[in-house]
Amino acid sequence: MPVKMGTLVKQTLLLLLWQSVCAFDIPLEIRQPPTITKQSLKDHIVDPRDTMVIECEAKGTPYPTFSWRRNGKYFNVARDPQTSMRRRSGTLDIYAWNNSPESYEAEYQCIASNEYGSAYSHKIRLWISRAPIWPREILEPVTVSVGLPLVLPCNPHPGPPKPDTYWMTSCSYARPFNWPIQTPFPTMQPVRPDRRVSMGINGDLYFSNVLANDSAHDYCCNARFPYKNIIQQKRPVVVKVLTTRMVSEAAPTLLSPTGSSSSVLVLQGEELLIECIASGVPTPRITWTKDGEQLSILPHMKVKNFNKLIQIPKAVFEDSGEYACTATNKIGYTEHTITVRVKAAPFWLERPTDLVLAPEESGKLVCSSDGIPRPNVRWFINGEPIETATPNPSRQVSGDTLIFSGVTLANTAVYQCNASNQYGYLHANAFVNVLHATPRIIGPRNELIKVAEGTHVLMHCRYFGSPVPDLKWSKYGQGNLEGSHFSIHSNGTVEIKHVRIEDQGTYLCVVSNIAGREENQVRLEVKEPTEIVKRPQNMKVLRGSDVRFECAVKSDASVPVTTNWMKNKQFLIIGWRVSLEESALVITNVNRGDEGNYTCVVKNEMEMIGASARLMVMDRPEPPTKLELSDPFERSVRLTWTPGDSNHSPIKEYLVQYDDDDWLPGKWKNLSSYPGNLHSVILQLSPYIVYEFRVIAVNEIGSSRPSRSSTRFQTGGAPPDAIPQNIRGVGTWRNNMEISWEPLSNREWNGPHLKYLVWWKRRDSREEWKNATTKWLRYYIYETDTFTPYEIKVQAANDFGLGPESQVVIGYSGEGRPLSAPLNLRVSDIESNQVTVHWDPVSRESIMGALKEYKVYFWRDRSQLRWLSVSRAMKSKDFPANGPRTSGTLSDLFPYSNYKIYIVVANNRYESSPSNTIEFATPEGVPSAPRSFRIQQRHLDTIYVDWDTPAEPNGIITGYSLKYQTVNATRGEELRVEDFPPNISSFSLRRYDRYTRYRFSLAARTQVGTGEWYTEESPHYTTEAYARDQVDITTQGWFIGIMCAVALIVLILLIVCFIKRSRGGKYPVREKKDISLEPVDDKDQEGSFDYRITRIATLPYSRREEERGIQRGQTSVEAMMKRTESDDSLMDYGDGGEIPFNEDGSFIGQYTGSRKDAEPDKEQEEDEDDEDDYSGAEIHFGGSLELHSQINAIYSFA
Repeated sequence: MPVKMGTLVKQTLLLLLWQSVCAFDIPLEIRQPPTITKQSLKDHIVDPRDTMVIECEAKGTPYPTFSWRRNGKYFNVARDPQTSMRRRSGTLDIYAWNNSPESYEAEYQCIASNEYGSAYSHKIRLWISRAPIWPREILEPVTVSVGLPLVLPCNPHPGPPKPDTYWMTSCSYARPFNWPIQTPFPTMQPVRPDRRVSMGINGDLYFSNVLANDSAHDYCCNARFPYKNIIQQKRPVVVKVLTTRMVSEAAPTLLSPTGSSSSVLVLQGEELLIECIASGVPTPRITWTKDGEQLSILPHMKVKNFNKLIQIPKAVFEDSGEYACTATNKIGYTEHTITVRVKAAPFWLERPTDLVLAPEESGKLVCSSDGIPRPNVRWFINGEPIETATPNPSRQVSGDTLIFSGVTLANTAVYQCNASNQYGYLHANAFVNVLHATPRIIGPRNELIKVAEGTHVLMHCRYFGSPVPDLKWSKYGQGNLEGSHFSIHSNGTVEIKHVRIEDQGTYLCVVSNIAGREENQVRLEVKEPTEIVKRPQNMKVLRGSDVRFECAVKSDASVPVTTNWMKNKQFLIIGWRVSLEESALVITNVNRGDEGNYTCVVKNEMEMIGASARLMVMDRPEPPTKLELSDPFERSVRLTWTPGDSNHSPIKEYLVQYDDDDWLPGKWKNLSSYPGNLHSVILQLSPYIVYEFRVIAVNEIGSSRPSRSSTRFQTGGAPPDAIPQNIRGVGTWRNNMEISWEPLSNREWNGPHLKYLVWWKRRDSREEWKNATTKWLRYYIYETDTFTPYEIKVQAANDFGLGPESQVVIGYSGEGRPLSAPLNLRVSDIESNQVTVHWDPVSRESIMGALKEYKVYFWRDRSQLRWLSVSRAMKSKDFPANGPRTSGTLSDLFPYSNYKIYIVVANNRYESSPSNTIEFATPEGVPSAPRSFRIQQRHLDTIYVDWDTPAEPNGIITGYSLKYQTVNATRGEELRVEDFPPNISSFSLRRYDRYTRYRFSLAARTQVGTGEWYTEESPHYTTEAYARDQVDITTQGWFIGIMCAVALIVLILLIVCFIKRSRGGKYPVREKKDISLEPVDDKDQEGSFDYRITRIATLPYSRREEERGIQRGQTSVEAMMKRTESDDSLMDYGDGGEIPFNEDGSFIGQYTGSRKDAEPDKEQEEDEDDEDDYSGAEIHFGGSLELHSQINAIYSFA
């Protein structure tokens, strides 16, 4: 293959070289007939809104004049106000923006003439471009049942030009499919073709079978006219898909083309399109045959639209034949035969070329063409048929050749050749110019050519003359150039292949004929060839790497060279990542954009050479594209994609992800992975789910970005596959049963309107199964017997049918309250913190349900230490009924306590009535840790510890044990133990020095043993100031001073208050014996009280009482401050009570009152017993003002 490719390239280069050296130009200064150089196409489409231009340019000497024909008749351009012809040109401008541009639609032909002949353009058909607007018709919604075929017609305007058609969805303010939020702006989405959905050649949209997700769309056909890139949109049509019927399978039928056979005619070189679109369920597959054999896909042939369309861009005669398309699915097949005939408009085999002849010379014009059918050839002279022209014996028509012999000046003219058949025509101009011309050399004179050794060179000597001059090349004017080393072409150019050093020199070109002679010289210099001695190498690197391309050059020292770098035939721009180091190219941190072909270009004035290398950047693959869905079924769909660029690292696998959440799109989940060589897979799906797919490619470098998502696709419906789980039958009341189960997930519905069918019957009975349908997750059965077993099963159902039944589950109706409690409750093995409980089991019939457990309720009634208060909160402990349970252990009891317990039996809903209550006492145990353990330092050399009794003595405390040991001394002192009787709660220890620390452990003891130890370390006592801070605050001078100041202020306030209340003066004691005061609510203006004298019982004072009164008057301030409000009030004592007085006999607030909490008679009887409580009594004034008895003591003390 490389040898053949090199030969082909070499032949092509030689052909181009021959064409370049054989061109024969006539200088314009030589007289010559006109030649058409530029003209519009045969079918010329113009926009009437712009100036309509029909081009026609020509050359000739003298310069030609132009005229036009329209529809075969002379067109007077000067008299048409809307047309004009450009100066020194035949180009026609038509200005018909508003005045019926359609009237200019015609066939035009341009004529260029001078005194030597007339050249005619081909006939130009002028078409007015029209962008049609579809009629504003109201399209009724199309209603179709699911599974049936559907065709939406487009019917675009045929043109010209022929429009490109395509279909869009949601072209108005319509809601996209399955999108929960209505979009405020129109969203244009192209209808993506697949095996089921196709767009025909005529622009119609075909559905092989309709799915539910084809509904609720707006479909509109769009036509794009390529001349001005105008897009016209047809009014949208709404498609409603009915899902009330089941999708039934159907055999294929053809939608396009119809019938069993058809034919297609195409011209050679034009596009051939053959399509075959079929309907059916499942979607049919299309296969092709040609002339009874399987169709071979040739290089010029393309199969598109999921094998439904064959496209041949340029048809040839070999494409003729009978093409058969077969549509097949599992139900059946259908076939259609298309006969293709290829015809041909005339095409050139050899077109005539201009002739320059001297008088009496001979020549010929050849007009060779072919076509199917064979074209007819006609000759014209200056636009007139040669048959009607003036006869001339020097010319003769022989088939498609016009022969000239012994020409004269009368033979100078423009000759037209026309070859035509029913499918088109060919038109060509060629002139014959008869003249005498002296030789002349065309081009530069005395040229200097520098060339590198080993290359080839062309030395030009283009010339003209009539008759054709003789050409002679020589070196230094001596001899002729001979040998295979030199090649002389007919246009005067000499070619030297593989130039050598000895080829350097001056060459002379001489042309001559009978009219004269002319010469020109060319000087040739041969230089050392330029060579790239170190070429850049191909590289394959990871993204982010650095690369370096070398390019070392060796050249002739007399010729300067420049080195440049190109990337993909574009010169590189040197930047911060791309730099040059001498002639080497360095690229740092390469990325995917740096990939390509890099060429080192070495150029001098003689030649330009280059060396290329390819840089390949390995990276993560590009995402797949063109995701297409086909072959839809209830539980599967085929996904096809186009692989992205692997970025030079083979793709290992493809990961297919899906999104099935309509309300929160974007939650992609992995579906499955496939090998990297697969591009079309069948996805296993769940029925009646709306899916959207995307694909991720994975190679050794990493994963690609996700592809664009596919179109949304909904699988068909099916009966449920899942079985409801966790079925239970439980009674919520004694005469019912609740049947419940776990719901099916949305993915398990498989169809709309999910519901559940519930079945039940009594176990071990002959009754029929009963059933009910519900959409909820539980169903209740009423009027059942208590705790009766039932057989239960549940199955799911939807609109497509019933799912599988579940296994039979046994459920029970509601339970009742147990009829009896356990008997013979007793205890044994009583320990300090646990006890064993025994009972007699109850009969199963009396439980009225399933035996769940025995439950013991117990509480701590009291502690055996009478002074200890306890919590009587009730606790319980469950003993599950795992078999015939008749005993259990209660733990976590408190020692040395009295407990009460009773027991009940329970089913799943109720407990029985309690059994008899029994009592038991726990023996002594070990106590808990002592409370309030404190470590203090009252002096620098002494540590003081104290504590309180345990929170739970758990018996009678017999003493305390204290263990202590130094923790930071270097002597390693042994552990010391001190035992204390129960009434000792403190200990002091003398330290060795101020830095010694101790660890103390304290525990209480009972007769059972030593209890829980409490351990604490003494803090750091390192300074005298810190030691002073640890001394008892009550011994501090500042604290004593503050307390004395507070006491003094309180004393002053009380004295002032008392003086304010007793401004009435002093009264004799004797008068007070006979007068009692009755409090009155009225106050005087100064705040003193007024008292009325009532009655008072006089009793003699005993000596003891008087002494006690004196002692009360001399009570210390500290004692007064410590008394509490629990002291009795003087008003607690009524009639017959004795009222003490101060020594001065004044009456200072001791008044008669009544006891609040006792009757008067009873108070008199207990008067002597309560004498000791008088010192703390309260005095009530009128029931609203209280003055404490401490005041008496304060005044007596004062």
